Amino acid sequence: QVQLVESGGGSVQAGGSLRLSCVASGGVDSTYCMMWFRQAPGKERAGVAYIDQHGNPGYADAVTGRFTISKDNAKNTLYLQMNSLKPEDTATYYCAALKFLCTWRPKDNVSWGQGTRVTVSS
Repeated sequence: QVQLVESGGGSVQAGGSLRLSCVASGGVDSTYCMMWFRQAPGKERAGVAYIDQHGNPGYADAVTGRFTISKDNAKNTLYLQMNSLKPEDTATYYCAALKFLCTWRPKDNVSWGQGTRVTVSS
């Protein structure tokens, strides 16, 4: 059974940085697409970034140029480096493991972490 455990959230002022981590277990390997999503209060969960099975990253427009996704296969860990944070980045951030292709709207064959909270103050 896939398990994903996020960490690294916290409170930061606008312009600051945070790095989120997600440790994967339960058979997550290079055949998975790994993604970060976020959900702000009162809003739907939205995709932030992905890294596909070939190591290619992709980003939502709102975070392009500020966030960097990466993974360490040896440690089974996914990262999200977040720079130049804005108050609108405030949300709970979720790690996701998709068994097949990366998609911004996963429905099946996806496992979720429990989330880590990020708060950006102005």
